[in-house]
Amino acid sequence: MVLTLLAASASGTGAHAQIPGDSGIERRIGRIVQALLVETPLAGKYSTATLSQRMRYYDTPGASIAVINGSRLEWARGFGVREAGSRDSVTDRTLFQAGSISKPIFAMGVMRLAQDGRLDLDRDVNAYLRSWKVPPSQGWQPFVTLPQLLSHSAGTTVHGFPGYLRGESLPTLVQVLDGSGPATTPPVRVNLFPGTQLRYSGGGTTVAQQLVIDVVGRAFPQVMREVVLDRVGMTNSTYAQPLPDSLAQHAATAHPWKARPVEGKWHVYPEMAAAGLWTTPSDLARAGIEMQLALAGEPRRLLSPETARLMLTPQPALHGEIGIGFFLTGKENSSRFGHGGWNEGFVSEMTVYRQGGYGAVVMLNSNRGADMLPEIMRAIAREYGWPGYVKERPASTTLPASALRRYVGRYRSTTGLRFGVTEKAGALSLSYGRQRPVELTPVAPDSFIIPVLNGTVAFTADQRRRITALLLEQEGSTVTAERDSP
Repeated sequence: MVLTLLAASASGTGAHAQIPGDSGIERRIGRIVQALLVETPLAGKYSTATLSQRMRYYDTPGASIAVINGSRLEWARGFGVREAGSRDSVTDRTLFQAGSISKPIFAMGVMRLAQDGRLDLDRDVNAYLRSWKVPPSQGWQPFVTLPQLLSHSAGTTVHGFPGYLRGESLPTLVQVLDGSGPATTPPVRVNLFPGTQLRYSGGGTTVAQQLVIDVVGRAFPQVMREVVLDRVGMTNSTYAQPLPDSLAQHAATAHPWKARPVEGKWHVYPEMAAAGLWTTPSDLARAGIEMQLALAGEPRRLLSPETARLMLTPQPALHGEIGIGFFLTGKENSSRFGHGGWNEGFVSEMTVYRQGGYGAVVMLNSNRGADMLPEIMRAIAREYGWPGYVKERPASTTLPASALRRYVGRYRSTTGLRFGVTEKAGALSLSYGRQRPVELTPVAPDSFIIPVLNGTVAFTADQRRRITALLLEQEGSTVTAERDSP
């Protein structure tokens, strides 16, 4: 099925998922690609640039974008070329390596197997492993679970994998786990208490890959196609490594740096669950939509609502950063899940909202383009009004001079830093040492921003509303200075 679909779309326009002739969507695409939001030195303030300008700046030959709106794939489009110096355009069907976004798609498969009763999430993984076992450490045998492996909390080693040149001798998965034979990475071992802290580990995901192979008893790409890809509609995706020649003609070329193709066009990753997925933004968007619909309780989805909620439940001791497979961020209506990807010459980002039906996936064929990913995402977020995504400076307000004069005075921290606050012509200023004073702009009573710096100032008061101290916050660091007695 993959071969047929890809061959049929090889001459496509790159906008197959877009509603034909919808001028409203075209205008949205135009506004996004004409105004990426580029960070400035001042947090919450952005300059704008076009997508083509930023692709040139970051030496990125090709980009592919898919946008979710209302829990449906609203549009998908390719930009640029598959390989620097070629005329082969990127379309919405061009294959990119997903890098670590392979992990949450794999985790969806594990959760489906658990939902079907084939795996027990609370059981020690060594009870399932046959070809290899999590080894003891000097006689101490760790108890490791699948949720721990998939949330990077199992205490396993090996952060990630560099891949292998096409045609190079490939290690078996057991050799990867043991760091033996042609494997270029160290052995995967447990050297922390499982479940106590987050430490990113592609090695742990690879242990889970071996477990699934041992339990199901078939080749990993076949298992993932049957359990996840076909059921979700990811028909332009495969975990096959190396990529079959019949699909290679539809693949983007990897460019690590300076728009120079990697030797052999891309690397090969036998660590398929951790880094081996070839896919498109449209297919990854379908996986995100599948999660949204499962969470909403729609019937006949890959996962039940209960399983989907469990997958997006923060795992213990991880401070809410990650569920099972997906990283988590935001609160309430800005709550979202996703993952980033980085393989040799490829980067990607997947962001999906739990509520509201928003989301997007961006894939690039250059490692230098990593800093462009948030620029594209912010442009999409602003266009579609995603809650809580674009960090803007708070809107200013006005306070009368009589209110501003409450803050005037001298302030001193316990470490001896001295500040002065003055008011002139209805404007408040903060001075420190030999620095020129900076204006304070009110955003709420007792709360100000410093327009020329990455800083905020808040004032505290006693029960009589007399100002007692100022708090200068700069990039997460806070200085508290108490007000000198009048």
